[in-house]
Amino acid sequence: MVACLLITLFMGSIARAEQATKITRIGYLAAASLSANAARVEAFRQGLRKLGYVEGKNIFIEWRSAEGKLDRLPALSAELVHLNVDIIVTGGRSVTRAVEEVTSTIPIVMTQDSDPVGNGFIASLARPAGNITGLSTLYPEISGKRLELLKEIVPRLSRVAVLGSLNRPGNVQAQAELDLAAKMARVQLQYIDVQSASDIRTAFQAASQRRNDAMVVLESPVLIAARDQVAQFALKTRLPAIYSRLENVEAGGLMSYGVSINDLFRRAAIYVDKILKGAKPADLPVEQPTKFELVINLKAAQQIGFIIPPNVLARADRVIK
Repeated sequence: MVACLLITLFMGSIARAEQATKITRIGYLAAASLSANAARVEAFRQGLRKLGYVEGKNIFIEWRSAEGKLDRLPALSAELVHLNVDIIVTGGRSVTRAVEEVTSTIPIVMTQDSDPVGNGFIASLARPAGNITGLSTLYPEISGKRLELLKEIVPRLSRVAVLGSLNRPGNVQAQAELDLAAKMARVQLQYIDVQSASDIRTAFQAASQRRNDAMVVLESPVLIAARDQVAQFALKTRLPAIYSRLENVEAGGLMSYGVSINDLFRRAAIYVDKILKGAKPADLPVEQPTKFELVINLKAAQQIGFIIPPNVLARADRVIK
């Protein structure tokens, strides 16, 4: 009798120990390389650490990247599902789509999406209703603001090249916003499609031949992966270019205005925490960005012989010298 009681207590203590040391497995999938998204990855890690999650101690993250090759996303998504991870964190619309197609049960946390309702990922921002939740970027809505900034810094702005993967849903909406802003500013736009890295050189040649005064660079996994190359072409053609991402400016681009993506990735950790504590994605409202950044690279301005007006420079959240 005593022996049975001791065995029961012993087995119970083992079960409790196993439960206490259970390591949650998080899947993380991005379209661009992890090195290209290093700041975002670190922001996500910081968010997790702030909430008490430490890699190797109480969580394990399965890091996966398509390295800019979107055709790899379905296989990588299936791999994460096969590993039976507890949550999958996605870095962009293409990634979320690929994961959505292979699981309707594993919770999915979007770090960023330009239009999660329009893309069909959720029923509404307030009530997602499925296994997907996370954060929206308002990317299309602020695209016109970038053209307004170019108008402020480029005297007599009349022609602007718009570079990007034009058929991406977020970019289709961004074009509508740019068209509206261009009409108000009396600016002609030249849309140039970039679907792969091999298109970048010819895209800049087309922009230069048209004698554009400046350039707007749209969101694209291809262009963010090749941001060093994009920045160098912009310098060679002496085109003042504005981007949506900070990483483009850190790579040598002139300026960026947009949502703080790092802040969104940091906030994605909050969703992970809530879900691990029992919340359902269907009940967690999708949140919109609260932090926007204007970043200016003075070194790039000097290289193309360009002067940023003091009133614009004063509004910058960060200046790279």
